[in-house]
Amino acid sequence: MMKTNTKKLTASALLIALSILIPMVFGNTPLKIYIPPFSATLGSHIPMFIGIFLGPFEAIVIGIGSAIGFMISMGNPVIALRAASHIIVGYIAAKLILKKVSYTKAVTLTAPIHGILEGLVVLLLTPSAGMSFVWITAIGTLIHHLVDAAISMTIIKSIEKGTNLKLSALGEQKRNTAA
Repeated sequence: MMKTNTKKLTASALLIALSILIPMVFGNTPLKIYIPPFSATLGSHIPMFIGIFLGPFEAIVIGIGSAIGFMISMGNPVIALRAASHIIVGYIAAKLILKKVSYTKAVTLTAPIHGILEGLVVLLLTPSAGMSFVWITAIGTLIHHLVDAAISMTIIKSIEKGTNLKLSALGEQKRNTAA
């Protein structure tokens, strides 16, 4: 049990670090699309998607890391609060994984939630931007969510193939101890 907890703690810490670093490192590269108030940094959802296999709590703290990373890199509270949606989206996806919902289905079910949450942030914090920006943000986030989910699946499979850390097995153990 201790060995698995150590692996989960280590994996969570690395994913938190990545969720902070990705917007900082890729923020000024071609991997970043910025059409105010919408922005998309390719790969920024990857820590969240990997983290959902670790459990709901781990997904939450990884989401917090994402919000911190975007606040540090962009200095824009609207973008940081949009990134804070990763807390809720990651939590919901992790709960779905615990209920034995497939990764693909969990990602598909949370995509519209993610888009709506980010659209709401824009609506509530920048009402002068207009509804077109809310829709651009919501739809752009939904697409970005699905693209990063596909990239994440490739990384998850590589992690499982190349190491003894089986992310899906950690989720399975969490399901068994929760029952």
